[in-house]
Amino acid sequence: MKFKSPIFAQVSGSINGSTYAHNKGGMYVRGRGSPTNPNTARQQAVRQSMNDIATQWSSVLTDAQRASWATYASNVPIVNALGDPRNVSGQNMFIRSNTPRLNSGLPVVLSGPTIFDIGTYTAPVLTATAPGTLSLAYTNTDDWANEDDSALLMFQGLPANAGRTYFKGPFRYVGRVDGDATTAPTSPSTPTAAFAMAAGQAIFFRIIVSRADGRLSSDFIERAIAG
Repeated sequence: MKFKSPIFAQVSGSINGSTYAHNKGGMYVRGRGSPTNPNTARQQAVRQSMNDIATQWSSVLTDAQRASWATYASNVPIVNALGDPRNVSGQNMFIRSNTPRLNSGLPVVLSGPTIFDIGTYTAPVLTATAPGTLSLAYTNTDDWANEDDSALLMFQGLPANAGRTYFKGPFRYVGRVDGDATTAPTSPSTPTAAFAMAAGQAIFFRIIVSRADGRLSSDFIERAIAG
């Protein structure tokens, strides 16, 4: 049910049996559902990565390294689900920045970035062809593409009906394009799809860029219709 509230300009989350959220049409409320937890091998791997990163924060990083992440976090707000910028803790920023790196096989960055932003890059263009061919066209003159230990990371959601225009996830990791300070990677990248698709289905992708100094970009969500 969509509604206007005389109290809330924006609201998100659950109270008792109701969940409040918003989309392009405005705020809405629905009955709170009980989440399922299939506990797949991939989910276990992601959870383990987050646990490993959290352990590194407490047992591997020095006080100076933890302070560097706190400084970075205090200077770089992250946009929340409502579209509002907010500052997170140094630990949360360390986990946010390094969990995707660990999941994709990149080295963990122990010291916080000294450039106070999340980095920028040119929006890629994605195409999908049934049953499992993807093409990711990117700009290889971007800074990340010309830097060792930087990478563009690609994730795919389950195929959906062509009429679907919004997708929150989950996304499954597809692969990465590594930056190279000597020879930039050649566009496009053609990874194998994480999920088989049929022609005419809507395919949603999540793209993020991880820089060598630990900066992690905001999400770029792209929708393509499988050909």
